[in-house]
Amino acid sequence: MKEKIYVHVADDHKILIEGIIAVINTDEDIETIGYSLTGKEVIDWVNNKDNKADVLILDITMPVLDGIEVLTYFKERNIKQKVIILSSYDDVKIVQEMLSLGCKGYITKNNAGEHIIEGIKAVHRGEQYFSSDLHKDLIDILSGHKLIVDGEMPEDMLLEELTERELKVLRLISKEYNTTEIADMLNLAISTVKTYRKSLLRKLKVKNVVGLVMYAMKHKII
Repeated sequence: MKEKIYVHVADDHKILIEGIIAVINTDEDIETIGYSLTGKEVIDWVNNKDNKADVLILDITMPVLDGIEVLTYFKERNIKQKVIILSSYDDVKIVQEMLSLGCKGYITKNNAGEHIIEGIKAVHRGEQYFSSDLHKDLIDILSGHKLIVDGEMPEDMLLEELTERELKVLRLISKEYNTTEIADMLNLAISTVKTYRKSLLRKLKVKNVVGLVMYAMKHKII
């Protein structure tokens, strides 16, 4: 039986918390185990020995202590809690600051319904995750930044390992075509495109689409 992913939600608007929980409840692999309305409540929760949440969904703007202060508290005390920021702010400089403080994902509230489940699963797997509306600005401003892609950027020699079909898929991903569109354009099954995508991530040693696009830009593939 597949293990559940346990999530704690922190936001100062209870109606938003209820909405996020409703979305999470549509996926049988994820379960919400409590919520916090202030940053102080988050600190109290994380220090509780009964805390078993795998992922914390955290707002930036909260009373008593804000999300930045919460992440700073975690970092100073080396608290290994996987955190996804869920915020109305879409400024990439803020995203960068949150990443520097240790968060593993950033989703804008306007896109929460579309991305929250996928984001929780990705961060639980140890990956970074960003809602799609942030991708372009992240690439433009943080291209080559280690905060976006775990580890060093791939060496030129890795490019030689890609097949011609993988290069075509990489170019289309970099031009923001989705899996279905790429399948149609290359006359491939959707499952085949997904396989190529996984192969690209593995071969180029990156974690997500942002990493693939950054690689493509660096090596002038697009």
